[in-house]
Amino acid sequence: ISLKSEEEIVTEVKKENIVTEPVTPEKQVNPITNTGQYLTNIAIEMGINDLEIDHKIDGKFVHFQLESDKAAILIGKRGQTLNALQQLAQLVTNQHSDQFKVVRLNVGDYRERREQSLANLADRMADRAVQTGRKVQLEPMPAYERKVIHHTLSNRLDIETNSEGLDPHRYLVIKPI
Repeated sequence: ISLKSEEEIVTEVKKENIVTEPVTPEKQVNPITNTGQYLTNIAIEMGINDLEIDHKIDGKFVHFQLESDKAAILIGKRGQTLNALQQLAQLVTNQHSDQFKVVRLNVGDYRERREQSLANLADRMADRAVQTGRKVQLEPMPAYERKVIHHTLSNRLDIETNSEGLDPHRYLVIKPI
């Protein structure tokens, strides 16, 4: 077995990624259309054949609204599948975009319902922290969801919040003052 040095591997990868023909305006890829097709292909692989996708561009934000009778499959447990699809969609969008875009995916009104349930959770856990006089540690969650809780509790003077741990196991702590 011959082992290659890191430099040899990098050189090989660079050689494989060399584009030999110039990209003409006719061959340019529309990043939004490309992302929509990518999401459709993933949905088909997941057994979802009725996916409808609408998008809205708002500055650097691209909002994709997904609709399907099998919405639960797209959302996954606590939105994990939807969050993963959102990350992938952002990578695909920015692969061919000349300017960085932030992609947001939503299925039905899942994001709004999740924000409301996180706000309710934040209030309940803050009340618990104040009543018991002890800090309350929430389960690990994505940065976006932690931000919703921080924002919800930002006006309360009887508690403080902070995030601890390392991604993907970063969690929020609510401490009474």
